[in-house]
Amino acid sequence: MNRLSALSILLLCAVSSAFAATAQKPMLSVTTLDGKPFDLAAQKGKWVVVNFWATWCSPCLKELPDISAFVGAHKDKVAAIGLDFEDTDKAEVEKFLQKHPLTYPVAQVDIDNPPKDFEAPKGLPNTYVIAPDGHVAKAFLGPVTSKDLESAVAGG
Repeated sequence: MNRLSALSILLLCAVSSAFAATAQKPMLSVTTLDGKPFDLAAQKGKWVVVNFWATWCSPCLKELPDISAFVGAHKDKVAAIGLDFEDTDKAEVEKFLQKHPLTYPVAQVDIDNPPKDFEAPKGLPNTYVIAPDGHVAKAFLGPVTSKDLESAVAGG
């Protein structure tokens, strides 16, 4: 086998294993900052935006209003959950959300033990668009816009 073929196979394996960690139909059950349960399975029939972010992440800060506006404009068919992925206390996140209010719930997730059906983010923001039947329709690494979300839902 020549070097180029071997390198291609290694690259293909690396790329496919990077995506293997997120389940095709992920489960997610968390408690939001306001103490309410959020269960992805209970959202069946709706599109769901699952967004990993952090208060210190400037690209996250840029995308949060777009996600919030998109969810607010499509609340009949789209839900969302924000997953604060950082080592900080609840009061700091709540203070951040007072300055940057969202139209959807937020939960803190343990950076050392992230939700098992989602790959631990390799960067932030990291967003998944879950189709009404529960499968991952689109995954984004980096900031998303309302247009990106609209395209994901339309192409879903």
